[in-house]
Amino acid sequence: MAKLSPMMEQYFQIKQNYPDSLLFFRLGDFYEMFFDDAKVASKELELVLTGRDCGQEERAPMCGVPFHSADSYIAKLVGRGYKVAICEQVEDPATAKGIVKRDVVRIVTPGTVIESNMLDESKNNYFASVFLSDKNCGLAFIDVSTGEVHLDRADSANAEAHILNRLGCYNPSEVIINKYGASVKSVISFIKNRLGVDYQIVSENDYDVDNLKSLIYSHISDDTDKSEFENNSSLLYAFGVALQYLRGVQKNELENINDVDFYNESSFLTLDLTARRNLELTETQLRREKKGSLLWVLDHTKTAMGKRLIRNWVEQPLVNYSSIILRQNAVEELSSDTILLDSLMDCMGDMFDIERIMTRIVYGSANAKELRTLGRTIEQLSSIKANLSSVKSKMLTGIYDDIDLLEDVYELINTSICDDPPLTVRDGGMIRDGYNEELDTLRDIVNNGKGYLSAVEQQEQEKTGIKKLKIGYNRVFGYYIEVTNSFKDLVPEHYIRKQTLANAERYITQELKELESKVLGAQERIVRLEFEIFSGIRSQIAAQLERVRITARAVANLDALCSLSYTAVNNNYTRPVVDTSDEIIIENGRHPVVELMLDGAPFVPNDTHLDCRGNRTAIITGPNMAGKSTYMRQVAVITLMAQIGSFVPASSAKIGIVDRIFTRVGASDDLSAGQSTFMLEMTEVADILKNATSKSLIVFDEIGRGTSTYDGMSIARAVLEYTADKKKIGAKTLFATHYHELTELEDTIEGVNNFNTSVKKRGDDITFLRRIVKGPADGSYGVEVAKLAGVPKAVVENAKKILATLESQAPVNMTQKVVVDQTEDDDIQLSFTSSASDSIIEKLKIIDVNTLTPIEAMTVLFELQKDAKNL
Repeated sequence: MAKLSPMMEQYFQIKQNYPDSLLFFRLGDFYEMFFDDAKVASKELELVLTGRDCGQEERAPMCGVPFHSADSYIAKLVGRGYKVAICEQVEDPATAKGIVKRDVVRIVTPGTVIESNMLDESKNNYFASVFLSDKNCGLAFIDVSTGEVHLDRADSANAEAHILNRLGCYNPSEVIINKYGASVKSVISFIKNRLGVDYQIVSENDYDVDNLKSLIYSHISDDTDKSEFENNSSLLYAFGVALQYLRGVQKNELENINDVDFYNESSFLTLDLTARRNLELTETQLRREKKGSLLWVLDHTKTAMGKRLIRNWVEQPLVNYSSIILRQNAVEELSSDTILLDSLMDCMGDMFDIERIMTRIVYGSANAKELRTLGRTIEQLSSIKANLSSVKSKMLTGIYDDIDLLEDVYELINTSICDDPPLTVRDGGMIRDGYNEELDTLRDIVNNGKGYLSAVEQQEQEKTGIKKLKIGYNRVFGYYIEVTNSFKDLVPEHYIRKQTLANAERYITQELKELESKVLGAQERIVRLEFEIFSGIRSQIAAQLERVRITARAVANLDALCSLSYTAVNNNYTRPVVDTSDEIIIENGRHPVVELMLDGAPFVPNDTHLDCRGNRTAIITGPNMAGKSTYMRQVAVITLMAQIGSFVPASSAKIGIVDRIFTRVGASDDLSAGQSTFMLEMTEVADILKNATSKSLIVFDEIGRGTSTYDGMSIARAVLEYTADKKKIGAKTLFATHYHELTELEDTIEGVNNFNTSVKKRGDDITFLRRIVKGPADGSYGVEVAKLAGVPKAVVENAKKILATLESQAPVNMTQKVVVDQTEDDDIQLSFTSSASDSIIEKLKIIDVNTLTPIEAMTVLFELQKDAKNL
């Protein structure tokens, strides 16, 4: 077998260390891929697959991309789940002996990307590490691009559900997991099918307690509570192997990862994955896009840092009263001073993503343009701080104090980096004139080389008195001094003769050789020196990481608060009264998303009164499409907004802090998990009943639809009774149902009240009034809804006939009052006259007088009189 070429031998030596990555192998101005890597890359990137001689009989399959535009190609591969190992030349080809040394300088994976053009600025890009045992679990979520670290843990009782909920919250783009964790089907199914990302099983050999503990303690700051790791081995394993993995792919010390956040469940409102999806907090259920979500309504941020933070606020509302009030006070101050608000938002509109820029600076991958971008962002800080100089609320004054003007960093950038530097840092043209004396000299030599030589020539003529002395150049020995034979006697002793001609002698001097070295190597030296200077400047800025990070977080908080204030002003929101009571009282509440999607059409507001006493459960009946689901979601979303610290869409609101929001809404099969509609529904119901407390808010929409009528009705009633029972849960509950029989529970269970979505009926036509009114619905209007939906007239007419037949055959409702008439011959007969009169009373109860026109009022009165005559 023929021997491989030296370059191919080097390729295989490197490739064997990165078998799961596509190796981008630097050759000159290109990154080349070979063999199977080339085949994959050519297919994914639509590149032409060629070949290269490698010392074998067959040519090696090969494709490549220019190094200066490689980022876009790498982004495509990483976006499709591939890992890309970047192999660079690690020595100067001009000075290399034999083949140039190469090595992998970084591995780019979906969860470790730091390049801005590969990331969505509005989202964190989390890498997740999961460790699960039979005792507990540990979770680490790290955004390498910003340096954020969030650690979490749970005991064995709810570890599996906790992992799924936290993965759903952080939505990582890459996951590593231990062998035991990977054996849990629900976790792996969730990672693959819900998150749609790859996972890697960590070797058991990597879980060395002493090594991981040493690694963690070298990263975290001294004031971090180390007992969290001492008392929870799963947390130590999860974070430790995450750092180990990230160091391996980044090939650096991860200097920006030093600030650890331990998740405290008691600080945040708990939302499971189902609630996040049903309430459409950050994306819509159907299209999975931002427009139509709560985030779409609230996010008017101007900076990338602010966009990420407000997303975090929406996903993790608060339960701490003081923290909520701090945000509310800041929002109120900003929304009441629109001049201040507009000025701050204008300033932040010119700011860039300094969090991620600083990461690239610290990792040594930022270019000169990014340093100038950092400088332009720092320039805005003085205006922002000046605008905040007279604020009063505690959170805003804290932001004022945290904003460091970073004047020294700005001065360094402004004096050293030119206004419009190139993208690459290896070609020069970055450093401003006047910053470095040696660099200025070299540039002067390059720009004025002939002038330098003329000056030296004239200087030597004057020194020696040889008027015809000339300086020349040839490739054999470079620059020389030529003196004709007639002036040989005047040549100084320090001239060194190099060549004799027929009529002249050629000499060199030490000064001339130094000048030659400067002139001939000036451009090359300029490029090297500029890179050295730039690297030094970049290191100086990197040393200010903590100052920049604190300032960036202050700006992010200000941006998020301004966004909430802007939304409140423009959407006519009001400040809710938030307290620790058990009440949710909303007057004229509106759904924040739906009202904006109506495109100017009026939204019908509704009131809400829930507490843990006489108003624990609201049973809501009425036809489909009448607004039940919108209303219930509206209550949940307004409650959530209040606990974010936002103002809310209502004329007034009082929100007692809830610990959890649960939703059981809609029906859809989870085919990936092998669950039917009904099984999925019951699983979600079971989860709610296990975890809800009296401080929770529960939304149940149509429980029991996925099975037979009597089964469904029985389950729905049992669930309602369980949640309403103070001894079991006693939570505030909104319960929409088509089982009208359940409305009777108002009379049997304390705290249960009936409501319905009001409908106006004219003949066979109905109009949804979108108002939630007291009392049960007087019918389901299913046939009428079918007509509205466009079901063919023949089908609708037939449905009416079938309905009439079924209703005439319907069994007696055993909960109705029965009057026993005793005839003379003691025959017992049943009379339902009281039931008929009850019907009139119920109709009177549900009439909304405020919505009736005079003609409609007369019509209703006529119908009631007709009913009364038939008694």
